[in-house]
Amino acid sequence: MQGPSPSQDAPEDIYAKRLANKENTKRWYLQERAQQTIEALQKHGFATIYSSDRSEAKEEVLKLIPESASIGLGGSMTLREMGLPQHLADQGHTTFDHWKPGLAPDQVMEARRAQLTCDVFLTSANAITLGGEIVSTDGIGNRVSAMIFGPKKVIIVAGANKIVKDLPSALRRAKEVAAPLSLRETGLPLPCVQTGICADCESPLRMCRASVILERKPLNTDITVVIVGEELGF
Repeated sequence: MQGPSPSQDAPEDIYAKRLANKENTKRWYLQERAQQTIEALQKHGFATIYSSDRSEAKEEVLKLIPESASIGLGGSMTLREMGLPQHLADQGHTTFDHWKPGLAPDQVMEARRAQLTCDVFLTSANAITLGGEIVSTDGIGNRVSAMIFGPKKVIIVAGANKIVKDLPSALRRAKEVAAPLSLRETGLPLPCVQTGICADCESPLRMCRASVILERKPLNTDITVVIVGEELGF
């Protein structure tokens, strides 16, 4: 006797279902990777939160910030997509945001330095591995410095699109994905900006200068990692 067919749907019906379920399937994929990553991060000493979307993540981040805390904002598209910088400023927090429009060069540098001693430092990362390592690359170094030591509390927010298999994949993502995308609008004469491909350049304007791998939570820094089950940032 012939067993039941896995599906009696016509091929066109199957494709229609796949198309209709695309977002659900993608959400499932990101969530599963996020959960595995969260377990590994916890083993490495990091406090973790999983949020299904940016709205939920924003609320979770706000719960972690004490009233009247001074807040440093790392250069992060993720934070901007969540609307956090403006929301925090509207709440009356003192914010150190070197991306704030209209700042003079000396004010930009002052904001970067203030991020190193603020109460709470908010940022993202370029990649997080399934094994629980956090990888970030900087041109100036204020972001990676503040992630390690200085601020009383660090909150790292990352979309699940930044989760990769291992450290080699994370380092590649930082240079081959995050750098070209985040620098594109600057118009800088860099190979990755012009072609979208990292050339490991020697340009004086090179932005990949300091890469930090958080293999475990630094001993004296309170770090919470918020993984968001959708695509955010570069």
